[in-house]
Amino acid sequence: MAYIGIQPAESFTSFATQEFSTSATTSYTLDHAVANENELALFVNNVRQQPGSGKAYTATGTALTLSAATASTDTMYCVFLGRALQTVVPATNSITAAMVGNDLISGKDALASEPDDTDEFLVSDAGTIKRIDYSLIKGGGITMVDQFRLTTTFQGDAVPIASNLERVDTDGFSQIGTGMTESSGIFTFPATGIYLVQFNVHFTTNETEDSRYNRAETYVTLNNSSYSEANFTATGLPLIDSSFTSGNTHSQCIIDVTNTSNVKVKFHIDVHNSNMYVSGNTDRNETYMTFIRLGDT
Repeated sequence: MAYIGIQPAESFTSFATQEFSTSATTSYTLDHAVANENELALFVNNVRQQPGSGKAYTATGTALTLSAATASTDTMYCVFLGRALQTVVPATNSITAAMVGNDLISGKDALASEPDDTDEFLVSDAGTIKRIDYSLIKGGGITMVDQFRLTTTFQGDAVPIASNLERVDTDGFSQIGTGMTESSGIFTFPATGIYLVQFNVHFTTNETEDSRYNRAETYVTLNNSSYSEANFTATGLPLIDSSFTSGNTHSQCIIDVTNTSNVKVKFHIDVHNSNMYVSGNTDRNETYMTFIRLGDT
């Protein structure tokens, strides 16, 4: 039958019940007042009792009177037939999987962007359904990528490369995440995590003799004070052309950044002779540093 007006929110019907603590008595007090005994069903030791005068029990108001006293070992409860309650909450375990439509999720609005940290998901924890915030399960993938380069060529050593550094800004470059910060050649990480740090150096010389070694070195501090050499690569430039010789070296290391205030990195150059040059350019990468956050520490 259709409703006229606003349809009631209550949808599920259940009956109020009451359990009694039994003793050697015939008199009990009901939780809810009744007009007579016919408004409740009484069970003693799980056996339904006959209502009415001269039978098992009578009731009026909140007074329940038995025709025979119970024992303390008896169990007794009643169902209030005159108090059928409507509730928006179905009975426990009354909703089964077969009653849930296949379109329960697909028929709802879909998120068009990454969930907020406080958005919640349902998970089964050893068979118990629990909710969990997105902030506790998000992660994975690359969350930070950045790249700096030397903008101007310099001659000789550098301990460290401390000037003419810029974030790459040409040829479609785009960083991911907050990115690194640099001051006087010291690079600070934006967040804790495991980082891959790469250092590429382009050496040139106009010498008329071989240059046996030219080193590119990565130094790391774990206490924002003392630095140690994490790795180095070296290249030798044999005399090929009396006017110009060049070569590249590339190194990389993985750094566990457990504290962004203490763990930092810098880059050194150590050349065989003072006529060696380290190439820099503001329009393309020749000598450059790459930083990639791989995951959590």
